[in-house]
Amino acid sequence: MSDSGADKAPDVQLPNVHVRAEVLVQALPHMQRYDEEVVVIKYGGHAMGDRAAAEDFAEDIVLLEQSGLKPVVVHGGGPQIGRMLDRLGIKSEFREGLRVTDEATVEVVEMVLAGSINKQIVGWISAEGGKAIGLCGKDGNMVRARRAARTVVDPDSHIERHIDLGLVGEPEHVDRTVLDAVLKAELIPVLAPVAVGGDGQTYNVNADTFAGAIAGAMRAKRLLLLTDVPGVLDKNKKLIPELSIEDCRRLIADGTITAGMIPKIETCIYALEQGVEAVVILDGKVPHAVLLELFTDYGAGTLIRRS
Repeated sequence: MSDSGADKAPDVQLPNVHVRAEVLVQALPHMQRYDEEVVVIKYGGHAMGDRAAAEDFAEDIVLLEQSGLKPVVVHGGGPQIGRMLDRLGIKSEFREGLRVTDEATVEVVEMVLAGSINKQIVGWISAEGGKAIGLCGKDGNMVRARRAARTVVDPDSHIERHIDLGLVGEPEHVDRTVLDAVLKAELIPVLAPVAVGGDGQTYNVNADTFAGAIAGAMRAKRLLLLTDVPGVLDKNKKLIPELSIEDCRRLIADGTITAGMIPKIETCIYALEQGVEAVVILDGKVPHAVLLELFTDYGAGTLIRRS
């Protein structure tokens, strides 16, 4: 290197450079822990609608893959589906907070999820230098679904009744063949939660449930559920940093975990019982939340383990 002053970096930059180097050193053991491991990330919520957040997410995914991990992205798209249904004049009916999916609606669901949203995320990852491929549960018969069965208990009569949600499905079987081939080719799979039934019928599958099934089948090291909240909160609305399966069931029973967090926790429990090492529920709106969770000592949400 030349001794001339023109070739030397200004001294004012050195502290910042040293800090960045220290951050990389601290991340090294975390990278080694996840080397060659599958990490399934469910991407959804309002973070999907924010361009800056989407670009941060894409950067995170590319960095994971470049660091030796095998990221698998599963995405949702409820708000986008709702907007498209409104544009087409198709009315949505909800029962107990769940969208009823008829023939007309499932066509829109597939178009939005497996089409526009899926390819948009692939484009974001590609723009950051990654090589992603967009797929859905139908491709390679990856996810076979059955019609979802939901029941509610009437608060007055305490009688349990069945809710017909139409073409809403739940995973019945996951075939790893396509995903194994994609990951071996060092591509990043981006999965839309649309699946096919044994009769060839298309089903709309909840993205959290879909991600849990994929993570379980892949024996993922981690399943990350990116949401619109910091994680699981206690009754004082404070973040609970870590839980066991037993803790989760207790908090559901005593009313601490309620409403939309219950199905997320049920997905976490299912994934853990299928062999996933740990699941994290975290806020997808936090910049680089995925990197904070996987590559630092601080974490970014609620970590859930088997015990």
